[in-house]
Amino acid sequence: MNSAVVLLVVLWTGLTLYTLFGGADFGGGLWDLLAGGAERGKPQRELIEHSIGPVWEANHVWLIFVITLFWTGFPTAFAAFAATLYIPLTLAALGIIARGAAFAFRKVSDELWQRRLFGAAFAFSSLVTPFFLGTTLGAVASRRVPTDIAAGDPLTSWLNPTSITTGVLAVATTAYLAAVYLTADARRTATPELSDAFRRRALLTGAGLGVLTLAALPIVRVDAPHLFTGLTGPALPLVAGGVVAGVLSMALLLTRRYLIVRITAALAVATILWAWAVAQYPVMLPGLTVHVAATSPAVLDAVLWVLAVGAAVLIPSLIYLYTVFQREHPPHATHADIAP
Repeated sequence: MNSAVVLLVVLWTGLTLYTLFGGADFGGGLWDLLAGGAERGKPQRELIEHSIGPVWEANHVWLIFVITLFWTGFPTAFAAFAATLYIPLTLAALGIIARGAAFAFRKVSDELWQRRLFGAAFAFSSLVTPFFLGTTLGAVASRRVPTDIAAGDPLTSWLNPTSITTGVLAVATTAYLAAVYLTADARRTATPELSDAFRRRALLTGAGLGVLTLAALPIVRVDAPHLFTGLTGPALPLVAGGVVAGVLSMALLLTRRYLIVRITAALAVATILWAWAVAQYPVMLPGLTVHVAATSPAVLDAVLWVLAVGAAVLIPSLIYLYTVFQREHPPHATHADIAP
């Protein structure tokens, strides 16, 4: 395995972590939107805020990590990717900014109308951002991003059946992950009613995600035949593993095994993401393989050494951060209590 492949594996690992952690944050915003009125939805919003408040900024480190590795390690592919898909990428970036600002402002707002305004902005951005990020992945998967920058279509590259389907799947995936993670968080707060509420949502969104995935297969077969061939060929074991993990997650939710279901649900999503990687490898863009797109070996080796040193500091820090904020906290904490 040469440096280009190693860097691609590291990049895809970062994308997986962003999907599992950052994606759950976006899903939390969706459930924040559907929590109900100011009083009825208060316990759910407080739980969501406690769960994502301390870590949502840290989770976006993975997105920056992926983008930085992409343009450093594979500059030719990144140039075509960014130049062709600048519309959905810009909309996703604006959504991330608006979401973070609204989330921060809502926590320090005293007036009800202000909290509602910023809460709506937070929830709306949490919905549209994963959709636009998903459309960019669909554009790459369906090979609508040409290597020649001038040949890229800024509209049809992401406004197509595969991209729209991928965007919807991205939103459903984030909602599912958030609901699964929040069931265990609710149990820790000794609020079984919240745990049951998010359990029902996890079951519904999990079932919906399964139906959407099945419905996506004929779309991908017609609109992205190369991807479909890869998914039913070399990536088939990973696809099967993802299906098994998804079914097991539903069974664990039914039996209220809230801690272990976090692992199986994350495994189901991660396995499908890696199945796409195997199905597409070694092609990054039409006519551009991983080895052709990679920068010089000297740069790749330097980047990998820097990553090794950085990981020795970053990974223990993130583990400590997540551990600290997964500790018990009093049920029905007030807004002032959890804001810090």
